[in-house]
Amino acid sequence: MATPSKTAQKRASAQPAPATPKRAPAKTAKPAPEAPYKHEKMVRDSFTIPKSEYAVLGTLKQRANGLARPAKKSEFLRAGIKALASLSDAALLAALGGVPTIKTGRPAAKAAPAPKVGKAQDAAAGKH
Repeated sequence: MATPSKTAQKRASAQPAPATPKRAPAKTAKPAPEAPYKHEKMVRDSFTIPKSEYAVLGTLKQRANGLARPAKKSEFLRAGIKALASLSDAALLAALGGVPTIKTGRPAAKAAPAPKVGKAQDAAAGKH
């Protein structure tokens, strides 16, 4: 009895197995897709905030990380704006009453020191 050659054995093993028909997955009720975020024009702004309130942003970031929902400082500010917008007039006034008014703007520049006279200027003036 003859044995099949190695080439014939490789060809036989290289042939793919017959495909088994796949069953269609059971249809489940999908939640309604959320409306995609509408990209709005972004506005950059700067503001002054007391260090103690700025530190609260860091605490909130850590808290969000602990809740497996990392967030950026701007997300907290935007969430706060949405929360304030949903308040009644009386509640908004009460919330604003709890925040002290601070002086806005940048601090005044310090007086510029008198320019130092360098060796090159001394030599040009004839001083030794």
